[in-house]
Amino acid sequence: MINEIISDAEQRMQKSVSSLVEALKRIRTGRAHPSILDSVQVAYYGSDMPLNQMANVTVEEGRTLVITPWEKPMIGEIEKAIMKSDLGLNPSNNGNTIRVPMPSLTEETRREFTKQAKNEAEHARVAIRNIRRDANSDFKDLQKEKEISEDEQRKAEEQVQRLTDKFVAEVESTYHIKEDDLLSI
Repeated sequence: MINEIISDAEQRMQKSVSSLVEALKRIRTGRAHPSILDSVQVAYYGSDMPLNQMANVTVEEGRTLVITPWEKPMIGEIEKAIMKSDLGLNPSNNGNTIRVPMPSLTEETRREFTKQAKNEAEHARVAIRNIRRDANSDFKDLQKEKEISEDEQRKAEEQVQRLTDKFVAEVESTYHIKEDDLLSI
């Protein structure tokens, strides 16, 4: 029973870290990276589809994304979807491909994106601590029902605390990597 709770907590904490990584991918840096467009949805015959399922997205010269749609008539829709997204990008097409130059970041936008990354990291830390609280609550319930002893409860809580420390450290390192990336010119 204790191992199941700890295993569940560990899986949930890992999902929180994965969620943070995905959230940080959406915060753009000065360099072009295809994952920046992962959140863009394109209208495709009445339904919305992710851009990366409709076109090939590559990086050209480090600061430009080149989008090659698999169906040429979709160029206009893809261009509209990129403009509608809140990424602040201005695509241009030449009839066959769409080029999306990445504007260089000003000092002010770098600071804003760093704040945004910090908020995402804080949400992840809070989620991990909430998972720890839930697991500890489960242990207390088991101890009240006399299914485990107080010693077992304490040892289980210590294990969950070690897991929490490990995943919070992972969140910190992920955030610092993104912060360094944002603040480097």
